[in-house]
Amino acid sequence: MDACRLVACSFHDELEAWATLRQDCQIIYRDEKGQNQTVNSKIIDVYAANQADFIKLQDGSIIRLDYLISVNDKPIQFANSPFSCS
Repeated sequence: MDACRLVACSFHDELEAWATLRQDCQIIYRDEKGQNQTVNSKIIDVYAANQADFIKLQDGSIIRLDYLISVNDKPIQFANSPFSCS
């Protein structure tokens, strides 16, 4: 698996707040083919699995956090050190 980048705690907290508030979000992310995708949805969960962090959207879609580009026009913020997902 490729290297994951940890999302900054402050950005992670914002994701959790959007989920708690059940706020509609504009989410721009890079898909597994490297293409930018835009979706408007509610974030219903922020969680860790298989040594990576994810969000789950209202439609059931799951996005790895380090694939995010921005949420509600706020660019993703990363912590300083990458780690291996394997």
